[in-house]
Amino acid sequence: MGNAGQANYAAAKAGLIGFSKSLAREVASRGITVNVVAPGFIETDMTRALSDDQRAGILAQVPAGRLGGAQEIASAVAFLASDEASYITGETLHVNGGMYMV
Repeated sequence: MGNAGQANYAAAKAGLIGFSKSLAREVASRGITVNVVAPGFIETDMTRALSDDQRAGILAQVPAGRLGGAQEIASAVAFLASDEASYITGETLHVNGGMYMV
């Protein structure tokens, strides 16, 4: 999802996703998985510095009605690195409270 003035950021994300899919296809036969975690708005120093209006605008886009936590992102990464996710490869896991539903 691109925003005005952030073409470079959107292009970098798209490049990373394309690269990960190519790499996943290349190494899957060796039992290696490659995935991307795409966090939404996470409670960090950066988001704590937002104005009340900016924060309200962001939360209006998030069906869960809250920002995510760093531990929620870490848990997603830990899952993808676990044996339980050994059949998941070439995927992008959106961890964003439903903000970006495909």
